[in-house]
Amino acid sequence: MKSLIIIPAYNEEACIEQTVRDITEHAPDFDYIVINDCSKDHTRGICEKNHFHYIDLPVNLGIGGAVQTGYKYALDHGYDFAVQVDGDGQHDPRFLEEMLQVIQEKDLDMLIGSRFINKEGFQSSGLRRTGIRYFTWLIHLLTGKTITDPTSGLRMINKDVIAYFAKEYPRDYPEPESIVAILKRKKKVAEIPVIMRARAGGVSSISPLKSVYYMIKVTIAILLERIR
Repeated sequence: MKSLIIIPAYNEEACIEQTVRDITEHAPDFDYIVINDCSKDHTRGICEKNHFHYIDLPVNLGIGGAVQTGYKYALDHGYDFAVQVDGDGQHDPRFLEEMLQVIQEKDLDMLIGSRFINKEGFQSSGLRRTGIRYFTWLIHLLTGKTITDPTSGLRMINKDVIAYFAKEYPRDYPEPESIVAILKRKKKVAEIPVIMRARAGGVSSISPLKSVYYMIKVTIAILLERIR
């Protein structure tokens, strides 16, 4: 079994080196690939200097395009499982071995690391938690499935979903929409409790103003995906 960690990175010079070193220390049985999404800072230079495995995108594709690039890489190189770990240091790689064991034992198509099952560690801001609860409600309304952390980027998928996501994957704020897409296709999705950390450095791409846009856009995308 081959497993790949996909690390989307846009302007993550403050975090990317420690993120990769945490992965190589705590998840040594996984391969990894950094997807440098045309960063304007020194992310690429740090990857080059440390001889990290990376793909350098010539144009900025956004989080969805960067992650899909990783899925295309996983498909082309015959990986059985792929997991997204964000480049900002929020996702703890110590949980990856457990996630790999659970996804195989329960024969799941997707396993999501949720910060809200045990409510330990960094819980995000109150505004974002309100938005997350809204998407939990919306996904349950449309699919009957309760996902406590639908915006979590810490998601492990199997070979079938790798092939699907390599061809079709949302470009902007993809997590909730992609969950609905595979639930619609009768795939098995579950969650596991994890502890997330506050961003180790840099600035989040989602400002309060963008949060409003995010809510509206993702709601429309989810509704369109459900009826498509």
